[in-house]
Amino acid sequence: MAKTSNFSASENTHRGNLLRAVVASTIGTSIEWYDFFLYSTVTGLVFAKEFFPNSDPLVGTLQAFLIYAVGFAARPVGALIFGHYGDRIGRKAALVATLLLMGIATVLVGFVPNYSRIGIWGAIILTVLRFLQGVGVGGEWGGSVLLAMEWSKNVGNRGFIASWPQFGVPCGLFLSNLAILIFSLISGDQFHAWGWRVPFFLSAILVAVGLWIRLGILETPIFAKLVAENKIEAAPVIEVIKRQPKSIILSALARLAEQTPFYIYTAFLFAFGVGYLKLSRDLLLNSVIAFSVLELVAIPLAGYLSDRIGRKRMYLIGAAANFIVAFLFFALLETKNTVFIVLAIVLGALAHSAVYGPQAALIAEQFTPRMRYSGASIGYQLASIIAGGPAPLVAAWLLATYKSGTPIAWYVAICALIGFIAVLLMTEYSSKDISAEYEHVGQKQPAARLDK
Repeated sequence: MAKTSNFSASENTHRGNLLRAVVASTIGTSIEWYDFFLYSTVTGLVFAKEFFPNSDPLVGTLQAFLIYAVGFAARPVGALIFGHYGDRIGRKAALVATLLLMGIATVLVGFVPNYSRIGIWGAIILTVLRFLQGVGVGGEWGGSVLLAMEWSKNVGNRGFIASWPQFGVPCGLFLSNLAILIFSLISGDQFHAWGWRVPFFLSAILVAVGLWIRLGILETPIFAKLVAENKIEAAPVIEVIKRQPKSIILSALARLAEQTPFYIYTAFLFAFGVGYLKLSRDLLLNSVIAFSVLELVAIPLAGYLSDRIGRKRMYLIGAAANFIVAFLFFALLETKNTVFIVLAIVLGALAHSAVYGPQAALIAEQFTPRMRYSGASIGYQLASIIAGGPAPLVAAWLLATYKSGTPIAWYVAICALIGFIAVLLMTEYSSKDISAEYEHVGQKQPAARLDK
């Protein structure tokens, strides 16, 4: 009886720690994505007019999205920095640092004067702050996913658990667009003067809450085991690039099927819808809010399904769906019919969720534990250079050149096809133990000590 009681107590303690880790990952990630998406939304609505007033509207949009793309270029930098420390000193410490960096940069965006006050310096300051945002979010994803996933003992629910940090993306998208919508209504004609700034200031409150939650969690059992067995790499970033380059490259290419559609559907949508189709700003804000609400359910569901049918199979279904939806999305938008616009957003959300739900576990599982934070972060964030960052910029150029959404749809479809092929070449780990070191990767001997 004593042994059974001790076992039950141990299991209950583990479940409690798992729940706290999942909650901390999800809430912290939601806050960071709230910060990141605020910038994304305001770029299409405000920045071209406020910081590039002398440019042609389409040129101004291109200039604004160039600054927007800087955040994506910075994300691999964040992956390198925080991947190193996440594999050296732990997942928790890295996550606290990313949240602080992201929060401070976001609040400061709200204080940047526009072109009429300080000229081009406003755009320069925005660029610097966007870069810092990118570094923060670049280090965030790997740690938040591992914090949740590495507490899971059960192979059969790993995809579902790892999908909860992904849940933070639609949650952050929902909160940021809701904040913009509310202050758009409150400020009215003054939205460009001051209304857009208030949601950035509110980030300070959210970051304080996130820090309080993250400081109270424990390190993951898998990282604790690495420390106990003295298997901490001295230079995990260098080692994972040397030992698992294929996994890094395939992870980045796989994300083309997810990241390109997402930023077209949620960020470029405003430039296309308001600037080109002359649709209502509030209609599009409400549509993106509906997109995020739908994903709050669809992403964990896709993660759960990946535990049932396999990570790769679920992702391939989603990539194929994104190929088809790309054409439907723009065709429906160009009808300018409210019902069809909402339908386009719903289809986009379902197709994106089908890949985004299983994506966290799929990518993180590709890497051996001692280099997992570095490898997963680098692979994941490299996609920011080839997918997320360029996507609205490429779309803006295609729209300026062809004055149609069809070429943009082809661009999204081609990215979905590349992602599909990349996933076909990845290894399926959904039914395997990922707590032990992968034999095919090998280990340098002796392992580096933490105290060196």
